[in-house]
Amino acid sequence: MAKDIDWGSLDFSYRPTDYSYVSMYKDGKWDAGKLTAEHTVTMSECAGVLQYSQSCFEGLKAYTEENGKIVCFRPDLNAKRMADSCRRLEMPVFPEDRFLKAVDEVVAANKDWVPPYGSGATLYIRPFMFGYNSVIGVKPADEYMFRILVTPVGPYFKGGAKPVVVRIPDFDRAAPHGTGGIKAGLNYAMSLHPIMEAHREGFNENMYLDPATRTKVEETGGANIIFIKDGGKTLVTPKSDSILPSITRRSICYIAENMLGMKVEHRPVMYSEVPEFEEMGLCGTAAVISPVGKIFDHGKEIDIPSGMEKMGPTLQKLYDTLTGIQMGRIAGPEGWVHEIKC
Repeated sequence: MAKDIDWGSLDFSYRPTDYSYVSMYKDGKWDAGKLTAEHTVTMSECAGVLQYSQSCFEGLKAYTEENGKIVCFRPDLNAKRMADSCRRLEMPVFPEDRFLKAVDEVVAANKDWVPPYGSGATLYIRPFMFGYNSVIGVKPADEYMFRILVTPVGPYFKGGAKPVVVRIPDFDRAAPHGTGGIKAGLNYAMSLHPIMEAHREGFNENMYLDPATRTKVEETGGANIIFIKDGGKTLVTPKSDSILPSITRRSICYIAENMLGMKVEHRPVMYSEVPEFEEMGLCGTAAVISPVGKIFDHGKEIDIPSGMEKMGPTLQKLYDTLTGIQMGRIAGPEGWVHEIKC
């Protein structure tokens, strides 16, 4: 039976549910894994994750479609991206097929926590892995814990996505040839000071430039960037090895090209080009698309033509199409929507 929750009033924060999933890596192999009602972790004060930040994570959501089915959106890409993160951090890969099975298992076990269709809420799914055993010398851990927690969340933006103001910070998000292209926890730790500084100065987010030359657009602390030009006919996304390959961004690009008949350019984007774009958005799992209305750069401002009142018309069309596919209102490409048998 569904939980007695005022789904429409949920914010985007953590609430423990009935079960999490856990699997341990020890002696060179993963154990069978299991569901657990224990939502705390006990480990050595010298654990690898505490000493050298050896951790990575993913984020996806479970939805209730209009027909009552519980689904996830492209979880196979989350499994692959986490495998890529593990390889880069010298962590054992949690097999991609087991990742998908674990997502199914933990969502099914918490089916009463999946918000109903039309509520605006979803079940957020957070797979993560970290170095577990004691490590005092600088080296990879020998033991790892893989977990998946789930928690019901409300929409990232209450009352709809209003255009935000971003700034150009004095910091870099990632180093050239560094870890910007994987979902490592350390990347987000490094972004905390810049984002808090931005908030203290009255801005919503930071727009990072490339760390090598600071002349090209990269991404924000937690989202890829998309631009619209040519009267809504062209979608442009920055290309760089230090940008995280967003699943939402890749899906938006496919929709733009194959469903909306737009031209898609995935290429390096010079910062000097930005005033030429008509719309700008930040895209990711949590908010899907967040429109940008203005960029602040050390006293100078770039006003995006779509303005500060609402999402531009082309971004709105992309948002409506993607969320329509996720919620089962629009037929999408085969395999994008993964049903979870409960």
